[in-house]
Amino acid sequence: MENFFKILAVIVLSCGVIFPAQAENEEESESGLALPRMVSLRSSLINARSGPGSRYPIEWVYKQKGAPVEIIAEFELWRKIKDWEGSESWVHKAMLSGRRFVRVKNPGQNNVFAKPERESRIVAYVEDGVVGEVDKCPARSDMCLIKFDNVRGWITRSALYGLYDDEVIK
Repeated sequence: MENFFKILAVIVLSCGVIFPAQAENEEESESGLALPRMVSLRSSLINARSGPGSRYPIEWVYKQKGAPVEIIAEFELWRKIKDWEGSESWVHKAMLSGRRFVRVKNPGQNNVFAKPERESRIVAYVEDGVVGEVDKCPARSDMCLIKFDNVRGWITRSALYGLYDDEVIK
């Protein structure tokens, strides 16, 4: 019985040394990059899994290349992402890109302007669900310059998913 308590004491002391070190590292990701962060889908066919590994079942398949997602956790080569609908799943890091894209979230027709002013000429209309690549989002501006296929123009931040509030992209 005495050996049992000695072993238990060793386990408790070991745990006390290990757990604080893990807690300190929880603020940093395994990749060394900030969490959370926005990225985009690299392919038009990406399996979203229930856990971090190929042994976990596929929950659904993403089919929109370039769609923005938010990385909220990391485990080895796997990234837990949250999409524009708030769904969370795990994907392999090779299926994600650091290129910044946005997805139009406002229902219906959204104006794309020639200049970062709402009074400027409208160059196009985009519907919700359309994906575009971010060119720039200046500081202190409520508009971003986005490239939608062959159209480039300014659209309000509030119409877009894939940006953080007041985020500056040069």
